[in-house]
Amino acid sequence: MKGHRLSAETVHASSVAIDGRAVLISGPSGAGKSDLALRLLDRGFTLVSDDQTIVRRDGDRLIAAAPPAIAGKLEIRGIGIMTMETVNEVPIALLVELSSDIQRLPDENRERPLLGVAVPLVTIDANSASAASKVALALDRLGLQPK
Repeated sequence: MKGHRLSAETVHASSVAIDGRAVLISGPSGAGKSDLALRLLDRGFTLVSDDQTIVRRDGDRLIAAAPPAIAGKLEIRGIGIMTMETVNEVPIALLVELSSDIQRLPDENRERPLLGVAVPLVTIDANSASAASKVALALDRLGLQPK
């Protein structure tokens, strides 16, 4: 039933949001999740959570939140853990998977199920100079729209 909390899990992903829509950034340790999140913050996004994100299902949508122990914290390599402005409980609109193995022309309408909800998926190389621009473009063109 809509509005009923069906399930939740903590995923190894950073998350940022803009205009009421969250982007979940997944990848192995050292892949650049926090660095890409920092570059997105420079583009006007706001931090939801760094490295671990609580994802809960609410009806037919997914909500991103920070675990209480790390809320408002972003690890910046070479500088340390910094306190950042955050938002919480934001609907997830896009999943970004970090990889250095990128298809030039990926299949259209890629998505991944998370807690039984299909989320649009893009694969991005976090080390590319255009990574933050690609995330912003993918959110605008492919991401789920707010309800």
